Amino acid sequence: MALSSQKGSVLDRIGSGARVAVVRLRSLGDCVLTTPALELLKRARPDLQIGVVVEDRFAAVFEGNPAVYAILTPEYTAVLRWHPELCLNLHGGTRSKLLTLASLARVRAGFAQHRGSVIYNVRIPRAQEILGTERTVHTAEHLASAMFYLGVPITEAPAARLFTEPRPAARPYAVIHATAAAGYKTWPAERFLVVAEHLTRAHGLEPVFIGGGNDNLAPFRGYRVLAGAPLSEVKPLLAGAAMFVGNDSGPAHMAAALGIPLVVLFGRLEHQVIWAPWKAAASRTFVSPEGILGIRTEAVIAGIEELAPLPFS
Repeated sequence: MALSSQKGSVLDRIGSGARVAVVRLRSLGDCVLTTPALELLKRARPDLQIGVVVEDRFAAVFEGNPAVYAILTPEYTAVLRWHPELCLNLHGGTRSKLLTLASLARVRAGFAQHRGSVIYNVRIPRAQEILGTERTVHTAEHLASAMFYLGVPITEAPAARLFTEPRPAARPYAVIHATAAAGYKTWPAERFLVVAEHLTRAHGLEPVFIGGGNDNLAPFRGYRVLAGAPLSEVKPLLAGAAMFVGNDSGPAHMAAALGIPLVVLFGRLEHQVIWAPWKAAASRTFVSPEGILGIRTEAVIAGIEELAPLPFS
């Protein structure tokens, strides 16, 4: 049985037109998967002014989002000046809890399992309790469950969404993200090169490799490379792509949120459930009990063919 706030709806106690601060400092995938929760809150209470507290490097995730009234820098004075009636901490780390306290919000909410949850006067239980299930829930469902506990009617969480205009291009292209934050999440570079060759030969797509400023993109220097670009540049690049192929990563979630067909490779079995492309329009995911090295190149190419059986025009 689904669970709601035990003391009535929190949102019912929030005044009309009130300001809300949602603390979601980082990381890229988490920020993208917060957008369904924000949409749910805005649908239920369109009068609220929602400010997202986020690090500058991830602010572009929320830019142009109609559910977001303001993007706030993660500084104590900035959050305090916002004068939120409700501050919802979806991050959970030490800094986010201090920002929640600094907001001086009348209602301070966060997940009960967070260490130091004593600072909240609304403690949100596990997503499974709220949703009335014991299955493993997706990250987007976990974040949406916080809104349900506050009083948003329980429903299916919508797709993640980003807002931007595609970047004009001389020819169709595919974006490849071949790096990752950890070795167990990184498919070998030589296999990505085989995939890039296939995309060019079979579908006439120009491979464009993207990565962070500290990522080693040297193996891909035979193709167009975008390294260390801000999200304000990556977002329109992804929006204009014919396809995305990459490791389990923030850019994969961006591609899904932009409606781009995507192929994603996972390093661990459980991550395919928790971090799968949320409600992607067209996606194929791969994982192996042997780890990411167990994912065969032929399988990935077959996944690409399932998504793009005909050459792109």
